[in-house]
Amino acid sequence: MDLFNVYKRWNIEPVRGQGSTLWDAAGQEYLDLYGGHAVISIGHCHPHYVAAVSEQLGKLGFYSNAVQNGLQDVLAEKLGKISGYDACHLFLCNSGAEANENALKLASFHTGRARVLAFGGAFHGRTGGAVSVTDNPGIRAPFNATDKVTFVPLGDLAAVEQELSTETYAAVIIEGIQGVAGIKLPSDAFLKDLRALCDRTGTLLVLDEIQSGCGRTGRFFAHQHAGVEADLVTMAKGLAGGIPIGAVLINPAIQASYGLLGTTFGGNHIACAAAIAVLEVIEAEGLVARADKLGAWFEAQLVGDPALVEYRGRGLMIGLEVKPGYAGLRDRLLSEKHIFTGASGANVIRLLPALNLPEEGARQFVEAWKALTK
Repeated sequence: MDLFNVYKRWNIEPVRGQGSTLWDAAGQEYLDLYGGHAVISIGHCHPHYVAAVSEQLGKLGFYSNAVQNGLQDVLAEKLGKISGYDACHLFLCNSGAEANENALKLASFHTGRARVLAFGGAFHGRTGGAVSVTDNPGIRAPFNATDKVTFVPLGDLAAVEQELSTETYAAVIIEGIQGVAGIKLPSDAFLKDLRALCDRTGTLLVLDEIQSGCGRTGRFFAHQHAGVEADLVTMAKGLAGGIPIGAVLINPAIQASYGLLGTTFGGNHIACAAAIAVLEVIEAEGLVARADKLGAWFEAQLVGDPALVEYRGRGLMIGLEVKPGYAGLRDRLLSEKHIFTGASGANVIRLLPALNLPEEGARQFVEAWKALTK
C-alpha cells in the first residue's frame, strides 16, 4: 500500500528541531519560518513543553470525555485569562475544521436559523460544513455545496448589510486575517461595523482565529486589534505546539445540553497538557508583545522592497506579495538559503514563524531575501 498522493511535498525530511532550527537526515540545518503552518508557536522542542507532555504521557495518555479531566478545567481557566474571554465557555475538539463545524452548529441551534454568510477568499477547513463556507470550489465537492451559504467580498459592508437584512442568517464567519488567501486583513472599521450589524439582526459573529490566534498578530486574537468581541471564536494550530487540538470559545448566552456536541479524542490528557504548556510559555516569555515588536521590525525592513508588490500582515503573520519576476523566490529561499517559508499561490510568501524566533533568525531571513532579490 502507498500513500494517497494529495500533498505537494519538498524532498526534505526533517528529523530534529530546536527552537526555530530544523535538521534533516543528512544533517543539513534549516531556519524554520513556516512552523508547520503556524503550528509551532513556541518553537520546536521547547524544554517546558517537552517536560510537560512527557510527564503527562507517563501518567495517563488518554481517556474519553465519559470521565472527569481536570486538565480541561486548567486549560479553560488559563485560556480565558490570557485571551480576555474569561467569561466564555470552552468546547475542546481535535482540529480547526472541527472547531468551525461546531461553532456553526451552535450558531444554528441558538438562533434557529439555517444560513451562514462567509467571505470571498475564505478558508475554514476541509470537512463538510467547514468546506461549505470555504471559497474554493477545487476542494468543495458537489456533496458539500449548499444554498445555505452565501459569499460576499471581504470588506464590502453594503453587501453584508443587504444579506443580513433578511434576518435568516445564523452566523457570519470571518477569519481574523485570511491566511490561505494571502494574508488579507479585514479593516478594524469593517469588523466594528460587522459586529454592529450582527447585533442588530440577531446574527452570531464567528471569528476564525485558527491561524491568526495564540498571540501571532501582537494581540492574542487578531480581531482584538479592532476592539470587538465575537460570539464564537475558533482556535487550533498554534494552541498545542503540534499535538492535535481544536477549541471553540462560546458566549455564555449560548446554552449547552448533554449530547449537543461531542468528540472522542477532543480535550484528551496529552492535548490539554500540551496546550497548557504552550500558554504558560507564551505568558512567561511575553511572546504576544514579542510578536508585535518583531513584526514591526520585519515591516520596517521590507516595506518598499523593490521585489514586493505589497507587504501585508500583523505581528508574525506576514504576507509578502512578490512581483512576477520573483515567482520562484520561495523555492530559492529553501534550496539556496535553507529557509522554510509558506506560500499562497505563486506570488505570496507567508512567514509564520515561532513567536520566540530569535532576532538573529529574523536578520538571517532579511539578509537572504535581499541577497536573492538584488
